[in-house]
Amino acid sequence: MSVYSSDIDRCDCGTIHEDVVRDVRMHMPEEETLLELADLFKLFGDSTRVKILYALFRAEMCVCDIAVLLGMTKSAISHQLRVLKQGKLVKYRKDGKIVYYSLDDDHVKSIFNQGLLHITEK
Repeated sequence: MSVYSSDIDRCDCGTIHEDVVRDVRMHMPEEETLLELADLFKLFGDSTRVKILYALFRAEMCVCDIAVLLGMTKSAISHQLRVLKQGKLVKYRKDGKIVYYSLDDDHVKSIFNQGLLHITEK
C-alpha cells in the first residue's frame, strides 16, 4: 500500500485530546474575522495585483506608469487598483489631475515579504 494512502488522513484513535481542542477553540478568532482574513489573502491570489503591489514598494506611481511597467491597459490597471483599494492594501492621493497610488501601510509590505520569505526558503 502506498505511503500516500488516504488512510493516513484518518484519525482512528479513541482518544480525543480535549485539552488541546478546548485551548485552540478558546483562542480561535471569530468566524467573521477569519472570513476577512481569507478575503485579504484572496487579494494576493492574482499575479497582476501582486506585481502592482511590488511596484508600489519601490515608488508611488500613477495608473499610466503602472500600465507601461506591466504592459497592460490603463483600464485593466485601474480595475486591479480599485480591488486593492477596497481591500485596504493601497491608498491614493491626487496632485492636480494625476492620481498617485502607494501602499496603504507597512503591514502590506510585511505580509508580502513574509510570503516571499516562505516560498524562497529551502
